[in-house]
Amino acid sequence: MKRAVNLIASLLVTVAFMWWAFRDTDVSTQIASLKAANYAWILPYFVCLTFVHIFRTLRWGALLSGLEHVPFRKLNEASGIGFMMLLVLPFRLGEFARPFLIAQRSSIRRSAAMTSVVLERIVDGLFVAALFRVLLFFVPTETPEVRYVKLGSWLMFAVFGGGLVFLLLGLWQQERTVRLVRATVGRFSPGIADKVADIVDTFVGAMRQLPDRKHIVLFFLYTFAYWGVNGLGMALLARAFDCSGASAGMACEPMNLSLFQSYIVMCVLVVGVMIPAAPGMMGTFQAATKVGLGLFLPAAMVNAHGLAYANVLWLCQTVQQIAFGLILLSISHMSFRELAGKMKKDDDTAVTRSSVA
Repeated sequence: MKRAVNLIASLLVTVAFMWWAFRDTDVSTQIASLKAANYAWILPYFVCLTFVHIFRTLRWGALLSGLEHVPFRKLNEASGIGFMMLLVLPFRLGEFARPFLIAQRSSIRRSAAMTSVVLERIVDGLFVAALFRVLLFFVPTETPEVRYVKLGSWLMFAVFGGGLVFLLLGLWQQERTVRLVRATVGRFSPGIADKVADIVDTFVGAMRQLPDRKHIVLFFLYTFAYWGVNGLGMALLARAFDCSGASAGMACEPMNLSLFQSYIVMCVLVVGVMIPAAPGMMGTFQAATKVGLGLFLPAAMVNAHGLAYANVLWLCQTVQQIAFGLILLSISHMSFRELAGKMKKDDDTAVTRSSVA
């Protein structure tokens, strides 16, 4: 019942954002934009997506190195399958897949691996928020849309910065942080306070095993490379909609997206897909891309080439992540159903143990 409610709620979120994104366009406009696209640009975009996968896999390995050096093959399996699970499971429940998979392939505890995933998300959030804020200084017009986008960048700083401060406080004053959690959350729900306190203890313990300086530097270098290639790929794919693929006699107005603009669209997209939605992030993905493109392009072009671009962008990322995941699942001699079943069984066992304790 709980899964059914989660799925229905996520589908409602997707339907709402899909309606908002496509309410000002029609099917014939979308088909015309897709027909005029030059799909030769998909190939270099897939190359960029492959490097994105490699960089984020290597940076996770750099972060885990303080716990154990995991061979790239095992790291790649856990990363590729985990990111596929993140895409196909609703409400970002797939975030728990990578810690589960790496715990199966190494001596790293699942809780410690989960800490590395949380740190990744905090660093990504702060990095994108900072990049977002710097880039917005160079956007010449102060429209209502730009003001809303700036507000989104500050909210990212607040959320991820607050998470980082909380973890650093726990690392510095572990006992006091646990007491603070029990004193505040415990006023409303002692049971939840106990669980949060246990999580803080586990996270702080894992954070005390951070990698050495060399691997910390590598982690941040891979982070720069990961996001750099991501924005570059989005700029390359936008060239598919420059009307070079339009047939003779077809009326077509080219969509131009510079590298600078593509990084801003990427930042808006990151904010958008943080909203929990149905599997595949459909709806929030298209709506966020539309908002980002709307900062630079006229509404008519956004509703034509812009949404066609958003759909092709979404499809390329979805196909790449699922294809990599399925290939690595096959190499691991494991099925999707088997993996989901093992994760559920492991979660049920953990819940039972905590209840007994």
